[in-house]
Amino acid sequence: MDEQQWTMVVAAAIRAPSIHNTQPWHFTASGDRLELRLDRERALPVLDPTGRQQVISCGVAAEFAAVALRAAGVEAEVELLPAPEDPDHLATVRAGASREVSLGDAALAEAVGRRHTERAPFLPRAVPAELLDRFGSDARPYGVWVKTVTGSEEEVATAFLVSRAEELERGDPGYLAELERWLRTDPAAVDGIPVDAVPGEDPATRPSNWLVRDFVAGSREPHLFLPAGDPTAPPPEVERPTVVLLGTHGDDRTAWLLAGRALGRLLLTATTEGLAASPLTQALDWPVTRTRMRARLSLLGYPQMLLRMGYPSSTASASSGRRPVSDVLRFDAAG
Repeated sequence: MDEQQWTMVVAAAIRAPSIHNTQPWHFTASGDRLELRLDRERALPVLDPTGRQQVISCGVAAEFAAVALRAAGVEAEVELLPAPEDPDHLATVRAGASREVSLGDAALAEAVGRRHTERAPFLPRAVPAELLDRFGSDARPYGVWVKTVTGSEEEVATAFLVSRAEELERGDPGYLAELERWLRTDPAAVDGIPVDAVPGEDPATRPSNWLVRDFVAGSREPHLFLPAGDPTAPPPEVERPTVVLLGTHGDDRTAWLLAGRALGRLLLTATTEGLAASPLTQALDWPVTRTRMRARLSLLGYPQMLLRMGYPSSTASASSGRRPVSDVLRFDAAG
């Protein structure tokens, strides 16, 4: 693999979504290897003190790199945590022998550039059950399970925890200050959350039973985000996206990376099918609400990612910037 080929692969890898679009990665290419390391300078110590969500983001980037290699006609092998003495060396992607490019390979690679986070309401159109089954079967080889949040009790319990976590975050000055540091008003910004991509209405007044993260919470008047009335009552008949939960049996860095790889595959497959998604990770940010979710949904493992999914109501969506490949990739001729 030459520098131009690795540049192409990394250009795909950095299209991965990341918490607050922090893009917490950097890469080193050498021969047939691409090393992916966590960039601790882009940490979120308040929102993500363990680094779990940023490691998941890096897992998505590793999967996108593998997808790009296979679509270029090269076998790809992803080794997780290859150097125990270097915990920030999260993955090594190795280029192998030449391979025939399948239609599926090409479709996933093409979806890398089209995938985006969609925070606007979805169309009132159900996600096909067979596609949800496919998400589960695709995730299984990574040791990741996918659960669709169904039934009024599960929906109400999960939506309540998301709302409760949003309330906790909004009341935390440290969280609000950290959030503000990652908001971007410049449309040419290469990282962070672009204000243009954030819905203008207050999420608490949005006609949906799922509360998207309020990225401008610090500029709103404080109020409770808890659903009105009896928390055990069914959710209102409003926008009701499909909500899926990805989880793992363990809860260490290997599990987080595997969750990221499975998430990357799911997001690209969804994009090829005309779907979009956005995270509902508030309830997973806080240990208390994450633990309560395990209990309320009778989970046998650890929840790693909660997604709302559906068919987007518009083709126009503001995209988040990306740092130039030259900022995140270096070449090691000695390797």
